[in-house]
Amino acid sequence: MNSRERVKIALEHREPDRVPVTASFTPEFAQRLRNYFGLPSHFSNPHGGEIHDLEETLGLDIIQYAVGIGNSFYASEEREYICDWGIRWRQVEYETPFGVGHYTEIAEHPLAGDKLYQYVPPDPYREELYTPLGRVMEKYGEKYFILGVTVCTIFEAAWYLRGMDQLLMDMIEDEEKANYVLDIPFHFHLEAAKRLVEMGVDGIWLGDDVGSQKGMLISPELWRKYLKPRMATICRELKNINPHLKIAYHSDGNIYPIIPELIEIGIDVLNPVQPRAMDPAFLKERYGNKLSFWGTIDEQHTLPFGTTEEVEKETRERLKVMAPGGGFIISPTHHVQLDTPLENFLAFLETVKKYGYYPLSF
Repeated sequence: MNSRERVKIALEHREPDRVPVTASFTPEFAQRLRNYFGLPSHFSNPHGGEIHDLEETLGLDIIQYAVGIGNSFYASEEREYICDWGIRWRQVEYETPFGVGHYTEIAEHPLAGDKLYQYVPPDPYREELYTPLGRVMEKYGEKYFILGVTVCTIFEAAWYLRGMDQLLMDMIEDEEKANYVLDIPFHFHLEAAKRLVEMGVDGIWLGDDVGSQKGMLISPELWRKYLKPRMATICRELKNINPHLKIAYHSDGNIYPIIPELIEIGIDVLNPVQPRAMDPAFLKERYGNKLSFWGTIDEQHTLPFGTTEEVEKETRERLKVMAPGGGFIISPTHHVQLDTPLENFLAFLETVKKYGYYPLSF
């Protein structure tokens, strides 16, 4: 059974030969892996581009290809740069036992002032955005599950453009401005996702971070008012193109109140299921017949700060609880960070490959 078949069967809530596994990495951690396995150096986008030798080497099951604002996080190796959305980004150093890494943060929001109606968004129809996907599909499309990525789809992209505080005030005080700003990334990512589906990807990854550790960043009522109708439109239009398409929704944090409505609008897969914010076992029991889950391995504590034994224990527990009946893709709950010991990540991967075969035996 190849990776594409494995993921497709799992997302149909059936048991393949083993639990599908995937992961993504910050550029610095990806380079550590490249050095370890003797692969050529390459500055990699965590959301996926054209080069996928790490996925091949590690035996991962999903290959990602991203279009949209999510690519802006690592659009350049420069200390400060402006992406094609007009957002000024600054790379900030952080130190780890394994070297110096970089986080990107927004230094300037292009729509923070009064000139938002003069803004010209990037063009989602540019051929150069999609040409590399043709080569990815040709090389990997028969063997791997190809996931088109348009994350930071609406809310996150809108506050990147407008500023978080100002967008939240708009959503309460000025619906016209809020809708205008939200529509900019909504229309771009809708058109981009449609093109990716037309090119033959097996799934689309949507979503916005709308959860904190304890609860939602915005009220469920605001999510229902501004984000749910737009997400529903995207899901409907994509599945009109391919009724068999699988759609994943990403949000960090605790989003318990909106999970039934994600299912209602056509979401098939919930990502990343952070175990320190939501209980994976509860989600599996409550929604496992209607929703698949992707993630669950703790990137806040276990992977970066735990022992290899703790990593193995958590991985085995997730397999035991989440894998029966299919509907599960196991992975870290974030891009693996530079502060993660290499042996911890490899312990996670080895545990999946050792214990993740069906029928499960624990």
